[in-house]
Amino acid sequence: MTKTFKALSALLSYPNADLKRAAGEIAIVLEGEGVLSRQAQKAIQPLLADMAQRDLYDLQEIYVLLFDRSRTLSLNLFEHVHGESRERGPAMLDLLETYRAGGFDLASTELPDHLPILLEYLSTQPLAEAREILADAGHILAALAERLQRRDSPYAAVLVGLAELAGVKASSERVRELLAVKDDDPEDLKALDGIWEEAEVTFGPDPNAGCPATRDMLARMDSIPPKAPPATAAAANK
Repeated sequence: MTKTFKALSALLSYPNADLKRAAGEIAIVLEGEGVLSRQAQKAIQPLLADMAQRDLYDLQEIYVLLFDRSRTLSLNLFEHVHGESRERGPAMLDLLETYRAGGFDLASTELPDHLPILLEYLSTQPLAEAREILADAGHILAALAERLQRRDSPYAAVLVGLAELAGVKASSERVRELLAVKDDDPEDLKALDGIWEEAEVTFGPDPNAGCPATRDMLARMDSIPPKAPPATAAAANK
């Protein structure tokens, strides 16, 4: 198991009291394994300090504003390539089957493509294979990192570190295509209401759904042009 991926998964999850208490342990894991570069580890320190010291309700409010009310910052990876299209359901089923084939049982209420869930899965895989899988989603990670840096968010350091592991630079063409989509305004409540009214994505049986390798499934992201999202994403039920 690569504990670094599990630690980063925790940092990108909805903050709770357990995460606050674990901030020091996460720093120890990152340093002990050395999967992330020293520079990346140092850059994550302000986020760890925030987790340990800031009021929990403030942390939760910040998290929701960033990741749940801004579709261009969504941690659901397929959001950035499939949007609400019909392809999203079969892709989600494929990912679920991949998890099951790898002996990973999804016990969360989050969607299978939620980045913290993927990172938790990667923590159970050999490091070389995990990095390969991560590389196929690297352009999304780099775009998220850039968007978070624009907002001066300490969460940016986690995405920068993941993009570094994936070997993807913010200057790549696929990253530029994603960044061409205008950032949403999470304070635009009218647009937020519009998102709630959208038809939900369903995951019914699909005769063509298979069980591809995760890296093959994620690699399909590279061939799909990014869709211009609506202004904001609905807040998750926390």
